[in-house]
Amino acid sequence: MHNFTHDSHGDSFLSRIDPRVKLLCALGLLVMVLSGKGFLFPLATAALGIAICLGSGLRLRSLVFRFAEPLFIMVMLVLLKLFFTGREPLFSVTLFGIDIIGYRDGLREGLLIAGRITGAVALMNALACITPFTEIMAALAWLRVPRSFIEISLFAWRYLFLIFDDARVIYGAQKNRLGYSGCGRGLRSFGTLAGTLVIKAFDNSRNVTTAMIQRGYDGSMPMLRHKPFRAAEVAVSLAFILIMGFLWKI
Repeated sequence: MHNFTHDSHGDSFLSRIDPRVKLLCALGLLVMVLSGKGFLFPLATAALGIAICLGSGLRLRSLVFRFAEPLFIMVMLVLLKLFFTGREPLFSVTLFGIDIIGYRDGLREGLLIAGRITGAVALMNALACITPFTEIMAALAWLRVPRSFIEISLFAWRYLFLIFDDARVIYGAQKNRLGYSGCGRGLRSFGTLAGTLVIKAFDNSRNVTTAMIQRGYDGSMPMLRHKPFRAAEVAVSLAFILIMGFLWKI
């Protein structure tokens, strides 16, 4: 549960910056990471994002957990590019009568894509560590993201933790009754767990909808109202983007 609910934004200098400014900076850096043609900028962005995550109080174990799935994708992409893309042979191995050739230019392309993924993932994690989820949604609303998407995302974020708590309770009860003592029983128990959570999620959504309609909910949220920009934050952000843009051009 800690990996899902831990908010590392704390009370640092970065956490007090206007979320709209942070979101615009993150989007600008993301565009530069994805459009860069070298390794320097994605790796520099990744190092900056990881430093922000660790500096904001995120534990190293949680950071590794967040990078686990992207790391698997990066490894698979590098292997696919290495063995199936390219024209410059790097090495050749015969395995069970099959010639396996690794290509130098394919490896280069794979590492470039992996660097972009690393930079993008580190950047998004840094934004999440210094900005609460509700403030990110408010900034997206200011960017004219459809209000229905914002509303659904906020409700999903709110009730995700309740469903996770229900899943933990049901799983604990099943495990105490030896529900996972064998492969067959484990699959049946998992199916029961999944079905119960789907029913609970449906019931919760219907109850929440009814309760909010009875309280006169019309779709307007006070948290989506914004204060004016502060000139100092805008100036510092523009200087930061210009510096990162210079690195992007190198």
